Amino acid sequence: MKDRYLDFVNSPFGTSIARSLGLPRPEPLRRHRADRAEFGGMAAIGAGPSPALFDDLMAVLSGIGMTGVAHESASGWLPVAARHGAMSGRFEPRARDALATDRVQALIFDATGIDESGQLHALYSFFHDALRSLAKNGRIVVIGRPPATRANVAAATAQHALEGMVRSLGKEARNGITSNLLRVADGADIESALRFFLSPRSAYVSGQVVTIDAPASAPASWAKPLAGKRALVTGAARGIGASIAAVLAEHGAIVTGLDVDAVRDALDQTMLSIEDASPSDGAHAALVADIAAPEAPADIAAALLASGGIDIVVHNAGITRDKTIARMSPDMWDSVIDINLLAQARIDDVLLAQNVLREQGRIVAVSSISGIAGNRGQTNYATSKAGVIGRVHAMAPLLRARGITINAVAPGFIETHMTARMPFGVREAGRRLNSMGQGGLPVDVAETVAWLASPGSAGITGNVVRVCGQSLIGA
Repeated sequence: MKDRYLDFVNSPFGTSIARSLGLPRPEPLRRHRADRAEFGGMAAIGAGPSPALFDDLMAVLSGIGMTGVAHESASGWLPVAARHGAMSGRFEPRARDALATDRVQALIFDATGIDESGQLHALYSFFHDALRSLAKNGRIVVIGRPPATRANVAAATAQHALEGMVRSLGKEARNGITSNLLRVADGADIESALRFFLSPRSAYVSGQVVTIDAPASAPASWAKPLAGKRALVTGAARGIGASIAAVLAEHGAIVTGLDVDAVRDALDQTMLSIEDASPSDGAHAALVADIAAPEAPADIAAALLASGGIDIVVHNAGITRDKTIARMSPDMWDSVIDINLLAQARIDDVLLAQNVLREQGRIVAVSSISGIAGNRGQTNYATSKAGVIGRVHAMAPLLRARGITINAVAPGFIETHMTARMPFGVREAGRRLNSMGQGGLPVDVAETVAWLASPGSAGITGNVVRVCGQSLIGA
């Protein structure tokens, strides 16, 4: 559904009206487009004491064609750039009214060496100088360490404090700017996460904390990181599921889209359109099944085994049956818990037991901010989606020995046919109550799923990534 307010306040006439009346004017988000460069420009680099990841960061920036310029806090950056033979220079703060072409595209701060709270002043110094120099739709990435891995209470405290800084920056920056924190364990790889969070593909992901705790292998091609992988997407006929299937195919995966018989025509059409847009060596396929049926896990496993197994499972299928709990029937409760939560467990149990999901596989489950913050009239739905998050946390260490990761995405307000049917006031509140001041699109969820499914994301497991524009509801 079109966001008429967003379109109006960004039109020539609407801009003048918004300014004269003091109306909020959300920035149209820059999303990935095949005809537009994904990266470029300059990134201003800041650091606390003893930054540990300058070499890794330089390698990524060189690989994506960005130039890192050193803030005075990053005294070690220029020697690293010289050693890599990379262009660099010193960061000069831009005036508030500087031209867009004079602004940097990203602010990156290496906080890995901060081990006591007094050293957090370096964050203030960098962002105080640099925030006004960041372009519209720019990116803020702070890199720290997992607090639990620090040697003492002081270091763990300081590393945890980064979370508040990052989330506050996301709310202050506005202009389509995102702000995220990467907690990187010793020896873990940052390339996949940096590529995602510096790119337009993360346009609606802000205020998030991602832990990377293991090495990973780069895909053969960052342009097609899922080439040769087979993926199953449940609830793929339309909406978010259809977008996930399409984006996975764009990234090179061979996709099986699953949905119920009632939407068979829509599922067939979705998969045909994906085949037209992203032809694969092995044809994308439609699979009709009711995931709530007792025989469904075995039937799904048999169908996937017939094509050689699967590398990626995306649990997107879900339903809502909204009522306050005092008015909710037992069936409304049971059906939502069964389809949104129990069916995922039943399917995974069979796929894992029969080795249908291969080693180094990926499981990505779709949760919701309702599972984090709760929602009136959705006790059943919120319970099921919180259960999805709990299952991700519990399963991650169990799957690690097989090289399988499991993560969740938690969408906020996403523009779909379902949200288009909401009452006007509820719909507008959902759109505006986030740092971006607008709703997300199904592709925002899909790009996040594709990033978590990449071989380069092997060090990311047990995480929940909100795709909500940094919603003001919940944590």
